[in-house]
Order: sequence, then C-alpha cells, then structure tokens
Amino acid sequence: MRAHTAVYAGLAVLALAAPVLGLYPMFLMKVLCFAIFACAFNLLLGYTKMLSFGHAAYFGSSAYVTGWLVTVHGWGTIPGILAGVAFALLLGLVIGAIAVRRQGIYFAMITLALSQLVFFVCLQAQFTGGENGLQGIPRGSVFGAIDLARDATMYYFVLAVFAAVYALIRRIVHSPFGQVLKAIRANEPRAVSLGYEVDRYKLAAFVLSAGLAGLAGSLKALVLGFATLSDVSQGTSGEVILMTLLGGSGTSLGPVVGAVIVVTLQEYLSDLVGAWVSVIIGAIFVVCVMLFRRGFVGEIQRRYAQRTVG
Repeated sequence: MRAHTAVYAGLAVLALAAPVLGLYPMFLMKVLCFAIFACAFNLLLGYTKMLSFGHAAYFGSSAYVTGWLVTVHGWGTIPGILAGVAFALLLGLVIGAIAVRRQGIYFAMITLALSQLVFFVCLQAQFTGGENGLQGIPRGSVFGAIDLARDATMYYFVLAVFAAVYALIRRIVHSPFGQVLKAIRANEPRAVSLGYEVDRYKLAAFVLSAGLAGLAGSLKALVLGFATLSDVSQGTSGEVILMTLLGGSGTSLGPVVGAVIVVTLQEYLSDLVGAWVSVIIGAIFVVCVMLFRRGFVGEIQRRYAQRTVG
C-alpha cells in the first residue's frame, strides 16, 4: 500500500512540475489525451475482455462534433466537450447494442465494420471538411473565466480532466459493478448462471468506454486545433490497442505507461527514422509480447507480488 501511494505521489508531483522542468506542453497534452483514450479502452478490454477494433470511431467523431460546434456555431469549450461526449455515448449505445450480443472474433469484426462506416461518413459529410478535416479549432475558455489559449493553462486543464477520469475508472473498477465486469472477464457462463444479465453489464461498459474515448477525442481536437480523418481511422484504433497491451491490460497504470511510450516514440523518432517509426514500435510490441506477457506494468506487479509473498 505504501509503495502504491509513493508511486502515485511521485507521478502527481512530476505531472504538476512538468512545464517547469522544461517539458513541451503540447507533447504532454497529447500524451494525456491518448492516456485517457487508452484508459477508456482498457475498461473494455482489460476488465470485460471485449476487444474492439473500432474505438477510434468514438474518439474521432467526438473530436469532429466538438470542433464543429466550437468553430462554426461558437459554442463554449465546456458545452462543446459535453456535446462531443454525448454523441460518443449515443454512438456507443447504437454500436454496442448490435455488437455485445456476439463474442470473440465476431464482436471484433462487428466493431471494425461499423467503425469503417463511421469513417466513411466523416469522409463524405460536409461539416467534417472531408479530407481536409476541421482546422483552426479555438480552445476558448472555461466558464468565461479561465482562458485556455496559453499552453500552460491548457495543460493543467487537460491534466485535471485526466486525473478525474483516472479516479472515475478506478472507482468503477472497485465498485460492485466493476466486480461483475471482472466476473464476466473470468468466466462469463458462470456469471450468467449466478443470475447476472451479462449483456446489460457489457453494454454499460461499452457505452461508458465509448463516452470516455469521446472525451479524449474532444480534448485532443481543442489541444491541437484540428480534427482529421486520422482520428477516426483504423490506425488510431490499432494504436490504442497497442498502448493498452504494451503497458498492461487490466492494470490501472498500464494504459498510461503504454500511451507515454507510443506517443514518445512517434514524436521523437519520426524526425529521425521517418516512416520506420511504425516498424520500430511493432518490434517493441513483439519483444513485449515475448518477454512481458502481461505488459510492462503487469509484469512489474507480478514480480513485486512474488517478491512480497516470498
């Protein structure tokens, strides 16, 4: 318990002091946005054992909705974010109602097919800007009092949202609802035999995960000032799967660590090796699968538990 508290305290101090230490705020904000995205996906894969191949649909569609409302209709930052999250929740409810009745590869293929449909709509719709996307999305302010134009101010806003999402997910996981999700992950037929309406729990987890993924997309659109087709592409869905598995699915800090690793490699290796950055990330993933079957954080937790018991 003391070790966990020390780790979280150290990470909190590092996050608060990051701009002072000279770390680039734009890079930090991008890491936090994808960390929220990975944590949302981990709620689905790590705690419910549902592998979605189309989670970028909620991430990107929410980014488009927020960007469009803020840019074209002059909505405020908070209402724009809430509208994007609401759309992601609704989209997750529609897709989830279709997908959760299937299991395994059938569930994954349905999410992939429907996410490609969302990609096609974003490509053809006029309000999305097509291949050009939405550009010049303003950050606005929080309730008209806190101007988010400065990178430092925006960073602490995104950090506060990330902390709230992380605490919410931990609360969900350790709640009775979360325990049922873990039971479904461990043995779904047994959960059914105990009288739980498994499909309803899976749908609730799916919709919640979609909404949090949408929150990450809305924040990313405001941070970077644009929303493009890459936000709803299959590549982004693959990246969040990689982040979750690399850090350790089913762990609290695993998706965060995975997001830090992947975004850092993309940002700092792309200038050095160009398109080869995907090959390097893929090689790291292969090594992780071979040596760290539970991901980096999962393997560390396992070895720490063995040492404690010993």
